[in-house]
Amino acid sequence: MTGVFSLGIATLDYVYSVETMPTRGEKYRSRDLAVVGGGCAGNASVAIARLGGRSWLATRLADDLTGDQIVAELRGEGVDTSFSLRAPGLRSPVSAILVDAEGERMVISYSDPAMPVTTDWLPGNLPEGAGAVLADTRWGEGALAALALARKAGLPGVLDADRKPPHPDLVATASHVAFSAQALRELSEEEDPRLGLAKIARNAETWLAKTWLAKTWLAKTWLAKTWLAVTLGKEGVLFVEDGKIAHIPAFPVAAVDTLGAGDVWHGAFALALAEGQDERAAIRFASATAAIKCTRFGGRAGAPRREEVEHFLAQAS
Repeated sequence: MTGVFSLGIATLDYVYSVETMPTRGEKYRSRDLAVVGGGCAGNASVAIARLGGRSWLATRLADDLTGDQIVAELRGEGVDTSFSLRAPGLRSPVSAILVDAEGERMVISYSDPAMPVTTDWLPGNLPEGAGAVLADTRWGEGALAALALARKAGLPGVLDADRKPPHPDLVATASHVAFSAQALRELSEEEDPRLGLAKIARNAETWLAKTWLAKTWLAKTWLAKTWLAVTLGKEGVLFVEDGKIAHIPAFPVAAVDTLGAGDVWHGAFALALAEGQDERAAIRFASATAAIKCTRFGGRAGAPRREEVEHFLAQAS
């Protein structure tokens, strides 16, 4: 069984279902509440495990009760958390999230600013069975180290760029980058995602030449350009293929909760690559996984199992 080594943030989310988003400083009543693990990498690691892949997660947590709860839930889902840091005397990440009747969300999150950024505790090699690496942008130093391991092993290294990458080498070090619309807009300074993606694609080779990769043996053994995409929710996915911008539409569903859909998409995409699927097939697999998740309330609690995704795809054919 192949799997994905994920690195990034894992949180504890308090998800409130509301009719509409608050607009004034007064009391509001929630229709439902889910207390569930969250975070980009945390959600992705659970999605990978539910889809039948081996799943490892390297994340930074505090040695507190919240951290205990986060780890316990991840382990209960089959995620290997042995590569995670538990920092004493700090606070683990938490989020308060409002989800309205249209399935859109508002997120207020907290991460302890004193959390260490050093990477010396990370493994020097990927665990046996890892077929890909997935990293988010919340800890730039760690993401760069994880993606470098993927390069070293000749495996796909996927960057979940839901925010503007904090480290200049991240995009060039990843083999695959999937931006959010906001992150692409911030990095490219283009409002149109097609123009933004094309601009990043033109710059990618230049960025690679300026990174540490150009000064190592990796520059000679890995010459392919970084694969680039942007996820646009219900509008589907744009990606660069043969020098042109291609599009795969999203699966139409009645959205109940979009929280975690992007994270689930990235986890499914990375697993598909680890299993040997090409990028088009991986996008379709990931989009089906995210679509099913959007029909369920509770963040990553709605991430589907493999058989559900396969049935969904069979029905959509």
